[in-house]
Amino acid sequence: MTNLPGIVITGASGRMGQMLIKTVQASDKCRLIGVTERDGHDWVGRDLGACMGGSDLGVPVVSDAIDVVKDAQAIIDFTSPDSSVAHAELAAQARAVHVIGTTGFDASHIAKIDAAARHAPIIRAGNMSLGVNLLSKLTKMVAQALDEDFDIEIIEGHHHHKVDAPSGTALMFGEAAAEGRGVALEDVRDSGRDGITGARKRGDIGFTAIRGGDIVGEHDVMFAAAGERIVLRHIATDRSIFARGALRAALWGQDKGPGSYDMMDVLAI
Repeated sequence: MTNLPGIVITGASGRMGQMLIKTVQASDKCRLIGVTERDGHDWVGRDLGACMGGSDLGVPVVSDAIDVVKDAQAIIDFTSPDSSVAHAELAAQARAVHVIGTTGFDASHIAKIDAAARHAPIIRAGNMSLGVNLLSKLTKMVAQALDEDFDIEIIEGHHHHKVDAPSGTALMFGEAAAEGRGVALEDVRDSGRDGITGARKRGDIGFTAIRGGDIVGEHDVMFAAAGERIVLRHIATDRSIFARGALRAALWGQDKGPGSYDMMDVLAI
């Protein structure tokens, strides 16, 4: 049992944190060796099992990730951009696989994560789902096949707790569409329309974000031209798909050298 990869889950109390914990515990391919929460959280210092409403597991919740990362073979991280950067630096020191499902990064965050990836395998994806990654591949193919007579619009919906928009998955589809067209997304991105915006610019890739209720994740990539529309759609109804994908990535990375990877690499798409 002890020769199985040891996994650390960050942000243990969150919806994804708890789902990841249950997914790791249910697996016979790894073992849970530590969990973290932010300093001052009421879970810190308590046993994880008791925090989750069960019996003690012998796994304390800690606020200082270095206490557990030093012994880990992998970290699975769905927290915040600043926290994920700090975890990437710890993963680099421990030479542990770092799986990042966090979204909302800016260029400075990415630069720091890329620097950490020179010392450890870092697998970062806006979405860990097999279906989403397949849809991203299809988005690129369709964008490559169609010219700018087809406007591209990405419509995404999530629960009302989500703090960033567009979602990381929507941006992933946008990047795929832009790559298919041979352009940089930053040059054609159109989001946040409000008021008198004028006509849509030919070739732009638009984004629309919906927030409400308990929507797990819904994404449409629409290619709209005069007289016809093509819509590629993915609907997630259970966030366990993201947890299973993240664990798959953590295990896949065990024999990989330092570098930046994504779910396309993990799934060999």
